[in-house]
Amino acid sequence: MSLNHKQMSRRSFLRVSGVAAMGAGAVALTGCGPSTETTDSSSTSSSSSSTTNFGSDGKMRVGMEVAYPPYNFQVSQESDNTIPVEGESNAYADGYDIVFAKKIADAFSLQPVAVKMEFSGLVEALTNGTIDIICGGMTATDERRQSIDFSDPYWDGHYGLLVKKDSKYANATSLSDFKGAAVLGQRDTLLDDVIDEIDGVNHLTPVDSVPAQLSAVNQGTCDAITFDVENKKGLLAANPNLVEVVINGSDILFKEDAPINAGIAKGQDDVLAKINEVINGVSQDERQQYWDDVQTRLPD
Repeated sequence: MSLNHKQMSRRSFLRVSGVAAMGAGAVALTGCGPSTETTDSSSTSSSSSSTTNFGSDGKMRVGMEVAYPPYNFQVSQESDNTIPVEGESNAYADGYDIVFAKKIADAFSLQPVAVKMEFSGLVEALTNGTIDIICGGMTATDERRQSIDFSDPYWDGHYGLLVKKDSKYANATSLSDFKGAAVLGQRDTLLDDVIDEIDGVNHLTPVDSVPAQLSAVNQGTCDAITFDVENKKGLLAANPNLVEVVINGSDILFKEDAPINAGIAKGQDDVLAKINEVINGVSQDERQQYWDDVQTRLPD
């Protein structure tokens, strides 16, 4: 499938439209951005009400792609690290998001269950009550905050570029070397927005998912794709013809980073406070250990 050039930068479009929250596009998204931005559905004003339907049926429905390792991915065997995927047999969600989803559910005495959907539909699913919480590699942005509320971060991610090993860009020494290069991101995510940090880049129309990005660069329909550098191990293992671009000794190439936050519907300040208490009760050393442990469980 051919990719058309963008007529307007994603970042400029977001400033003009003011609707870059995570609801319209596709799960991260990221979400892989991880990390990531979505178009929003209609906003509701926040209140400090103590009344909430959060997990009212005894389950905490957690929105995610279940396809964005290491944040979330699907496995066929249940374990202490997994939660079931709603509506599917022998399907379980594992990953870094699940670590915190389980902790949050436990604090509310709820049973966590993953609700699989495209990244771009997560915000809308939250605002219409289909899910209770987003733990899906999502980054809080001003645009998304118009529609939903966000917790404190439970991880911080960063962005880089992947190219084919035989690409002329594999040995780039600065981002300016990508002037004129065709670079592809994921729709409605920061993986797309950060491309505008490259002066003169050929910013391609974004695709719906990280697998679609990978397919494009592998097939040669773009020169480079953006990616979450924390996902490097799994992405390169599954795509041996690709390599990360390293400039000045680092594969973190963009200024914008990607704190990962949980999202809930507005008007649940008491719930949000309790979620933040859970998140902030996990030390940085513990978070790193959870992250490292997830890397050992990544799907082949």
